[in-house]
Amino acid sequence: MKFENKVAIVAGGARDIGRAVSENLAAQGAKVVVNYCNSEDNAQATVAAIKSAGGEAIAVKGDMTVAADVENLVKAAQKSYGNAIDILVNVVGGLVARKPLLEMDEEFFEHVMKLNVTSTFLTTKAVIPFMSDGSAIVNIASQAGRDGGGPGASAYGTSKGAVMSFTRAMAKEFGPQNIRVNCVCPGMISTAFHDTFTKDEVRANVAAGTTLRREGKASEVADLVAYLASAESSFINGVSLDINGGTIFT
Repeated sequence: MKFENKVAIVAGGARDIGRAVSENLAAQGAKVVVNYCNSEDNAQATVAAIKSAGGEAIAVKGDMTVAADVENLVKAAQKSYGNAIDILVNVVGGLVARKPLLEMDEEFFEHVMKLNVTSTFLTTKAVIPFMSDGSAIVNIASQAGRDGGGPGASAYGTSKGAVMSFTRAMAKEFGPQNIRVNCVCPGMISTAFHDTFTKDEVRANVAAGTTLRREGKASEVADLVAYLASAESSFINGVSLDINGGTIFT
């Protein structure tokens, strides 16, 4: 129960990697605030699963690209669990669509950047004032932030690269307060993201190209997030850790 009496906000915590993170933190004692935007059924199912396992959680609707919604999320967390926030996990993000550069307009590019980067900026800015010595933030980037992404994912890859740089900047800014900021860069993880955006044959080829010859699991990403949020990683700050089965090495 390494997170006993800790309060965790999981922005985008309703499904796939977010759900796995929410359930993992709760299983280790955290009181979890599960944020969602459009996935209410998934959010309620995540909260129900946590409670049925003996944990504590609430679901809070909000668009993390809107400052007022972010502020409401923080207030809801504090209303239920007190002013202190110990853990923030930024899972919110998405590819939106695969578009090559010449088919991409400014509105689309800015939308992807807002979804992936602005959301991380807003939640971090809102939560940091309520964090104290020993608190942790874990951002979710992507292998695409390392290698630019697959076909039609240049905007997504660019945005995730920005999340990695933002992580390093925040680690420098708040490290002196012993608030650590780290990042996880998943490769091919078996989630609805790839069910939607990646063809089966591409997934098979990518899985075959890993040293482990398979896709990753959301639960494996959640285990890494929990490690980075815990005191077990107390001297790790500003890193972007790959979890891709050995597809690429950095």
